[in-house]
Amino acid sequence: MAIATPHPQDRSTEESTVRDAEAVQSLLDALQDQDCRAVLDATGAESLSASELSEVCDLPLSTTYRKLDVLTDVGLLEERTRLCPDGKHASEYVRRVEGVAVDVDDDGFELTVSRRSDSGRTTP
Repeated sequence: MAIATPHPQDRSTEESTVRDAEAVQSLLDALQDQDCRAVLDATGAESLSASELSEVCDLPLSTTYRKLDVLTDVGLLEERTRLCPDGKHASEYVRRVEGVAVDVDDDGFELTVSRRSDSGRTTP
């Protein structure tokens, strides 16, 4: 199971291994969810606010917020603050993961998560 990568040659990645059964299950649950995958896909190239994600992914805003909570909790998304000239700052979300590899051995499942190491992405 992997998440689409727009241009892997343009970004450096850091890999980490997840072995804890609860953490593995949380990541797999998030990746299994169709709405979570839609949010991950939408945040692949640019940071988007919850309302923008709701529109792009054709999800109710309440559902979008629930999916954002799940994805930030498991570390697949990063929440940032979008500074607006009018002083009404908003949260925006950016995908932090390039890919997830699943390995199975005698001890259970192990995930290798490739995370984007660049954090200087621009807002829309």
